[in-house]
Amino acid sequence: MKLLLKLLGCLVMAVGLGLGSAWWFIETGLGGGVRNGAWGTNPAIGGTDADPYTRAAVARAGLLALNKSETAYFTASVDDQGDALSTACTYRLDGRPLATRWWSITAYGADHYLIPNPAKQYSQAMNSVTTQADGGFRITVGPNAAGKDAIATGYSGAGDGDAFSLTLRLYNPASLVYENLASVSLPRITKEGCQ
Repeated sequence: MKLLLKLLGCLVMAVGLGLGSAWWFIETGLGGGVRNGAWGTNPAIGGTDADPYTRAAVARAGLLALNKSETAYFTASVDDQGDALSTACTYRLDGRPLATRWWSITAYGADHYLIPNPAKQYSQAMNSVTTQADGGFRITVGPNAAGKDAIATGYSGAGDGDAFSLTLRLYNPASLVYENLASVSLPRITKEGCQ
């Protein structure tokens, strides 16, 4: 009887550790691998060499990843100071021309869905932002963000705000992007203030 209880205890512990580690890998899989400032990417996303955990993380996030030869994905859940992004705060994204044919930046809630907001502004892209005199761009992300160069986060004004993330997609990126994932120039994320 003691042996049976020990075996049962080991089995329960093994199943718990296995499921727990799988859940952890899946939940943290999209940003893992390579860091570039506030942004993270996993070079296996969209590749035939992606392990089962990466594939599960992509499916869990609803990313619908294109082949990695077509698109590079970067995700930020923190600003350049390492503080978690919050819907109660306003951020300035400053970027230089990106080495890609086309790019977009989209805000997602912690549930991996678009953040509902009255302005219905969920994303900005290469063809929707104002190009500044130096060739760069600036996007405002926050609860009161509005206008051509903005992404609204839908903050209701109650509490500390909710966590969210930004996904940067580089479509048909230059080969130098893949060769320099950790150092290629990506938009800076600066917190301007919180409500």
